[in-house]
Amino acid sequence: MKLFITGNSSGLGRGFSEAALGRGWEVYGCSRRGCGLDGVHDVQCDLGDFGNVPVALDQLLTGVERLDLVILNAGILGEIRPMHDTSLEELRRSMDINVWANKVILDWLLDAGIAIDQIVGISSGAAVLGNKGWNGYAISKAALNMVLRLYSHEFPNTHISAIAPGLIDTAMMDYLCVEPDPEEFPALGRIREARGTQTMPGPREAAERVLGVVGKLREFDSGSFVDIRQLIAPEEYAALMRAPASSLP
Repeated sequence: MKLFITGNSSGLGRGFSEAALGRGWEVYGCSRRGCGLDGVHDVQCDLGDFGNVPVALDQLLTGVERLDLVILNAGILGEIRPMHDTSLEELRRSMDINVWANKVILDWLLDAGIAIDQIVGISSGAAVLGNKGWNGYAISKAALNMVLRLYSHEFPNTHISAIAPGLIDTAMMDYLCVEPDPEEFPALGRIREARGTQTMPGPREAAERVLGVVGKLREFDSGSFVDIRQLIAPEEYAALMRAPASSLP
């Protein structure tokens, strides 16, 4: 199995790299800081520098004729704050990294003619919930879902999907569980309650969980958005969808 993953220097991306290596896969990755894991074919690349992304991919993937799985994982959260107080510059930054960088990558993959079995974009429940304060993250993840749906028509031999991987205990949670006010932003209450429980696994465990359901994503139409809880905890997912929007992560 050959995997290409973006944003694999830390968090869930590094967890994917570790999990894939543990399964004996060949791993190709790009990230701003570099991965540093033995066995990973790695190139450093700032995905916000659109002109340099194709150069980095040329360096990393030239000569690769087939990829079994591509995971578009890289993304940024931005600050949790009222939409009124969020600048256009911050919103543009979220869109650049979470959406348009992925367009650059998908265009390069199309032009390169690499045979790809499956592409998975890491999205979020924030893409559909619209909770107060999530702003650029929610907007960009919703846009990513649609971008992947649109590209599903242009990769006729590749299954494409977006997946919300659920809560994961990463550096993002260091911010979400400390700085923003949960009274002003109610969705944070549920997140803070989940930290330290099985509901919020670490990056490696979360990556294993996603890789374990990758095959099931093919049961959905190419271009679909799927929340992992639909697959592994349907009762929890149903309860979340019934809850008031203000309380959801």
